[in-house]
Amino acid sequence: MNHGGLGDDAPVYVISVAAELSGLHPQTLRQYDRLGLVSPGRASGRGRRYSARDVQMLREVQRLSQEEGVNLAGIKRILELKREVAELRETVFHLHNELEAARSAVARRGAAAQGPPPGPGGELMPVRRTRVTVFGAAVQPDRRDEHREEPRDDLRNDRRDDPRRD
Repeated sequence: MNHGGLGDDAPVYVISVAAELSGLHPQTLRQYDRLGLVSPGRASGRGRRYSARDVQMLREVQRLSQEEGVNLAGIKRILELKREVAELRETVFHLHNELEAARSAVARRGAAAQGPPPGPGGELMPVRRTRVTVFGAAVQPDRRDEHREEPRDDLRNDRRDDPRRD
């Protein structure tokens, strides 16, 4: 419904013309505006100006009301959800494009890398091993000491012969 090279969102129709194009009474259009169903633009003198998209919306409100039997509160909710779905679709479209661009960048970076392709664990990086000495730290017992046997009783000093015992 694009007339005269103007976009569908250009507010060009006065209320009487929009009412005629939509098949509704001008008072009905005012009521829909008050309820927030279809909110037209405003002219400098505060008069309502409807766009081609507004006229399409008025027709959709009329169809939902008369053919589907939906009340005005239900119609308002349906229109809100339709707007939300349109916004979400636009967001998904942009996110999809960003994802594809990121995938392409990763693929280009991977193709430009030299050497064998990385294994299942990712890229291999050389690691230099170093030895660290810590001074003043508690010394852990050598594990070999844990498996040594205790000295036998016959090799120990016998306490009975201890001169300090008296």
